[in-house]
Parts: sequence; structure tokens; C-alpha cells
Amino acid sequence: LLPTMETVFNKLDQPLPLGYCNVGEVAAVGLGVTEFSIGDRVASNGPHAEYVCVPKNLVAKIPDSVTDDQAAFTVIGAIGLQGIRLLKPELGETIVVLGLGLIGLLTARLLQSHGCKVIGIDIDENKITQARETGIAAFNSEKEDAVSLVQTLTEQQGADGVIITASAKTNQIISQAAQMCRKRGRIILVGVVGLELNRTEFYQKELSFQVSCSYGPGRYDPQYEQKGIDYPLPFVRWTEKRNFEAVLQAISTAHLKVDDLITQVVPLDNFSKIYGNLTDSLAIASILQYEERSNGVPASSVTIKPTTYRSGEVIMGIVGAGNFTQMTMLPALKSSPGKIKYIISARGLNAASLAQKFNIAKAGTDYQEVLADSEVNLVIITTRHHLHAEMVVAAIQANKHVFVEKPLALNQQQLMDIVNVQQENEQVMVNVGFNRRFAPLVRKMKALLGPDPAPMNLVITMNAGFIPPEVWVQDMEQGGGRIIGEACHHIDLASYFCGSQVNQVCMNALGPNPQSNTDNASILLKYENGSNAVINYFANGHKSYSKERVEVYYQGKTLIMDNFRKLQGFGFKGFTKQSGRQDKGHREQFNKLVQHTTEGAGPLIPFTSLVNTSLASIKALESLQLGQWLKVELS
Repeated sequence: LLPTMETVFNKLDQPLPLGYCNVGEVAAVGLGVTEFSIGDRVASNGPHAEYVCVPKNLVAKIPDSVTDDQAAFTVIGAIGLQGIRLLKPELGETIVVLGLGLIGLLTARLLQSHGCKVIGIDIDENKITQARETGIAAFNSEKEDAVSLVQTLTEQQGADGVIITASAKTNQIISQAAQMCRKRGRIILVGVVGLELNRTEFYQKELSFQVSCSYGPGRYDPQYEQKGIDYPLPFVRWTEKRNFEAVLQAISTAHLKVDDLITQVVPLDNFSKIYGNLTDSLAIASILQYEERSNGVPASSVTIKPTTYRSGEVIMGIVGAGNFTQMTMLPALKSSPGKIKYIISARGLNAASLAQKFNIAKAGTDYQEVLADSEVNLVIITTRHHLHAEMVVAAIQANKHVFVEKPLALNQQQLMDIVNVQQENEQVMVNVGFNRRFAPLVRKMKALLGPDPAPMNLVITMNAGFIPPEVWVQDMEQGGGRIIGEACHHIDLASYFCGSQVNQVCMNALGPNPQSNTDNASILLKYENGSNAVINYFANGHKSYSKERVEVYYQGKTLIMDNFRKLQGFGFKGFTKQSGRQDKGHREQFNKLVQHTTEGAGPLIPFTSLVNTSLASIKALESLQLGQWLKVELS
């Protein structure tokens, strides 16, 4: 219960970036981006910020005839347009728009440009009046029977289609939509309403019902949104980006008029005027305006708490401000004698929030600033996995001690790059976050086994739990998969118990044709001292079973550790069992990290062991592909 509560409260404590659509000029373009140039005026779906980093498929150029204020309607207009595309209205059809908020009003106007007769339904007289001014037959459903009214306006035939843009918990809205429709009518849900459907209402008329997904095809597809892989136009005519462009074109040709929907334009400093009064029924579209910057150069960091440092102190710069940093690392570092000068995140918001919460001096977005600061002597990297190796190399080249959360690298080339640069700068300490060997029960096991144990058998089982394939960890390019990204923990743990290095590895996985990102696999390890280990990394078990279990069989004795809470010994004189609160060694690991950095005591784990563990996890995947045992050696 306690870990669950901590997770929930930490999540609630995280800030959410606000905003929906922004308009500005391109300040820089990334590699492979050819359709945009610096200085282009564009609209995108990024959050409220002076500078936003947006994938190219979520950005559209603004026609010269469209003002910045008008272009701010691009993204929210695309939401309404996607609903219309799913409805497929025809010239002369009667379409009802249920809900006349901003999306509803834009949807109704776009339907008018399609040549449709539009009936608008809402409970806000201000929105109803706004709709009527553009020729929409708008009515208040609290004052009139909306179903009867639609039947009357359609000569008792019913509407050809209904687009629901309302937001309400009631099931009445979906029921009304069904009653308003003619036989074989269409209903599209854009908003959020109760969805307990009355079968009779849909059955008798053979109604079609579909939920619209945001801006259009491509939404929530990481291949499209994050990697910029477009859908071929002949097969997917309207993607979310092409919907953006269509809205801008409609504004440019005056088929969609939006100026009268702007009820307030507020300087950024007065943002509370908007967000402090969101229930104002007179407000329809509110625009935040940013101050013009003469030099156009964004600051890469801000000072949260001015701090001075003494010579000899461990001064840290943290790169990465995700869940692990917030929930595990920063609480563990809080009691250490080291000082954190920087925390860096890609967009800055999480970094600034955590800097305030944990009294960190600076928050920023550019880790190069950390590397250039002569006061910083320890860089801690907790970014997504594909960035680890290049950041480790950069930290070593900057003569900074480095701690990187696992994995150290995703492939042999990255690992070799680290090995080469470390050999050129051996005084720099490289550490990897293999925290489990610092757990109290693990240390007890090691003590029971002795400092120089004979060959042993180990079985380590990880009941990892299911993670959807779209999560970044499962992406081989970004996360490396769970074997490289997570099972490396257990390879290191096995090596710690054996007191030796892996010299051969073989992996088998579940299913007739397992993929490289499998998370149901058994890894077999042979050690130089003759020990054997089996690591079972399974994602298909039940969550009520223990997450981690370690079994050691050694010279007629057995040790069983259950979830870092309970340890049982069989055949040991004077020891049978030990238990306590779950402790996976994070606090001890970071205390020792600061101590070793202060004393110049060298890495927490020998560098050769770190390389061996990393290579064993990489070779495990290669073994799966080749179907054979592989030697664990850099090639």
C-alpha cells in the first residue's frame, strides 16, 4: 500500500504543461527536417512556452494571409474537422452539433462551408447567440425539447448526422443524438459524454456510431508523431498534419471565420486572468501573447536558489527529470552530503518543479551547460536509454565523474565508444545504476557466501509485469527493449554473487517467432569461475506474485530472497531467515557514490564488470537471433 500511495502522490505533485496550440517562428530545425526553414511562421500543438520543440508532423506552415491570432485556431479546428471527416457529410444534409463551445462553434462553421444545414444545441445563451449570428439554427436544450425541435426542422425525417462536441457525464446526450437521427443516421463523438447506449434506439434505426480521435490519423502513433514517418497521401488522404493545413487553408480563403470568436488577448504575465476564470461563459477563445525578444536567444537555465560551494564538495549535475529521478533518486540523494547544482530536462518544466521541491540551485534544458561548469565534478544521467552512451562519452571527455542509470549502452558500438574514451581518461570514475547489489539482504547473502565463493548455481526470476508495446522502453531504438534496459540489473546481481565475469550467454524467448524487444525470456549465463546462472525475465505473470526472487544453490546450502523483503537460508549455521521493509539499495548506492567521489576511491563497481554486464545483455539478444551460445567479448 505504501509504495502505491507514494507513487500516486508523486504523480499528483508533477506539474502539467498547459496549452493547446501555439503560433510562432521556426528558431531551429532538427536533422532530416527539410520542409521547414528558420524564420517560417508555423502553428503547432505544443504547450504554452516561449520555445517549444515539436516533431515535424505536428507543425504546419501558416499562409501569409492568415494572422497569428487566426492561426492559433489551427489545432482545435482540426479536432472539429476530423469529426466531420468521419461523419462524411454531403451537400444539403442536416447535421446537428451538440455542444457549442469553441470546438462546437468551429465544427458548425466548417459544416456550413461543406454546404450543410446546421442545427446547434447548447445550454449557454451566449454560445447560442454566437452561433445564430453566423446563420446556425441554435437552441437551448434546457428551454426547448431538442429532439422534437430537430424533428420539426427536418420535417419529421430526423437529422442526417449528429456530431457531439459537448462535455458532460450524463448518458442523456448520446440518447438524444440517437433520437434526433433519421434511420441509418450517423453519430460522431468528439467530446466526452456518458456512453451507456440504449440498444433499442440504435437498433431500430441501424445507426452508426464512431468516436473521433483528436486531430486525425497519426494521433498517438509514435512512428508518425515522434519519428516523422508520414502516411502515404494516396492511401491516407487526411492525417493530423494535413488537417492542420486544411484548417489554415479554410481560414485563408475565409471559408472559416474565427476573428469574432476571440474574446480576449492577454499578455503572458496576466495568464491568471484566463486560467483563474475558466468558468466565464462569455469567454470563447482566449489567446496568450508573448513578449517580443530582441535577441531571440532562449536562456538554457534559470537560477532557483543561489548557492555557493566549498572546495572539495561533491557538486552534482543531474541530466533527466523523469519518474525515476523524482521518486527514487532525489529522495535517496537528499540525505547525502553531496550538493546538486543543476537538474536538466528536455523541456525544462519538470526540472524547474523538482529544483524548487528539492532545493536545487539551477534548472535547465541543456546538459552542455553542466559539462562546461568547472564546479560540477559528478554528472548523473537518467535520461531515456538511447541518450546514455553519448552523454557518458561527453561527460568523460569533460573530465567529469559520471553515474548513468542502466543501461550503459544499447549496442556494441556505443559500448566500444565508452571503453575507448575511458581508456584515454582513466582517472574519471564511471558508474552504472546497478543498485540491487547494495540492498541490505543482498549484502547479507554475499556475506553468507563468503568473499571468494566456489562455483554456484543461481536462478533469478523477474515477474516484470506487462508493458504495452507502444511504451518507449519497448522501442529498440529509444529504449533498447526490456532485456537490455532492465534485465541487465539481474546480470549484474548474478555476477556480484558469483564474484566472476560472464564468458558465455544464451537466450531463449517465448513464442514461435520472438522479437528483439521480447520481455518473456530466459537468459543462461556461464561464468569464468564455472558458476551458472539462469535469469527468467517474464512479463506474463500475475501481479500479485512477488516481483523479484533470487535463489542461490551453493555447496549443499541454499539461499532464497523474496522481493528484497525476506531472506531464508538452508544449511547455514546460525542463520535461517531475515526480513524487513523492501530496500533495493538505492539510498546506499547513492551514499557510496558521493563518498567514493569525495575520497577518489574509484567506481562503485569495477569498470570491467560494468562493460561485461552491458555486453552480456547485448549479446543475449544476438544469441536469440542466432539461436546459439555466444562468447561475451567485444568484437
